Amino acid sequence: MQPDMSQMMQAVAKAQRDMAKAQEELQNATVDGQAGGGAVTVTITGDFVFKKVKIKPEAVDASDIGMLEDLLLTALNDACQKSKDVQSQKMSKIMPAMPPGMGF
Repeated sequence: MQPDMSQMMQAVAKAQRDMAKAQEELQNATVDGQAGGGAVTVTITGDFVFKKVKIKPEAVDASDIGMLEDLLLTALNDACQKSKDVQSQKMSKIMPAMPPGMGF
């Protein structure tokens, strides 16, 4: 049985609209990554644009710059993972709507 092309095209158009909406939502969503109990906080959008870095004074020790670097890397990685999680949540709502064989 041949797939109904009209239904398939409608499903693809809906998926494109849903994808555009999800991308806009990701641009507006922000998450915070933290390290050192909040000594370093990094804010990132759902589409991986870094918006802010906040470092508490107690995290800064001129004699131990390596510790600050480690805290910053940990906060960056935490923020990236949270952003990936937000993306996965948004995309999982769209992907089931895709017609069979049209997923990415």
